[in-house]
Amino acid sequence: MSNDETFAAAYREHYWAVSRYVARRLDGHSSDVEEVVAEVFTVAWRRRSDLPPSPLPWLYGVARHCLANAVRGYGRRRRLVDRLGNDESAHGTQVVEGPDTESPGDWVHEALARLSPADQEVLRLTTWEELAVDEVAVALGCGSRAAAMRLHRARRRLRAEIDRLETTVAAGTATPRRDTPKEHGHG
Repeated sequence: MSNDETFAAAYREHYWAVSRYVARRLDGHSSDVEEVVAEVFTVAWRRRSDLPPSPLPWLYGVARHCLANAVRGYGRRRRLVDRLGNDESAHGTQVVEGPDTESPGDWVHEALARLSPADQEVLRLTTWEELAVDEVAVALGCGSRAAAMRLHRARRRLRAEIDRLETTVAAGTATPRRDTPKEHGHG
């Protein structure tokens, strides 16, 4: 199969998986998903001779870099808007959440948000993208042992954050967020 055919097959087979990967990480920027996905496949096209036999983890690695560039761009635009004094609050377009907006499982997202971006990513790759440790290693650009260790440490830190949230709830300083039983024996 030629490099062009290999790229076309990877595009057809993995477009939606890469789109979901990007969409989950651009929380609140859904209009930019297509732009980032297009950049991912533009890079893949330029580097089509580098596509591995199982390209999805490699595409996730490319997507990570494209997302980082997009997030930096959002930050620059936000700072520019702030300097110009043209933010949403000046136009009354802020959305205020009501008291019933918390959905089941929000506690997991809250605990995950307290982790470092690197810990969040390794957990998302294994959970959301359902990658095995060897595939996580490809996506992160590291060895399998390093990926396994990162995953182990991230799970341990997530467990600690969940425990911290439970302690806060038990002390009566927050509303309960758990709706599923605690998992034991992980991390």
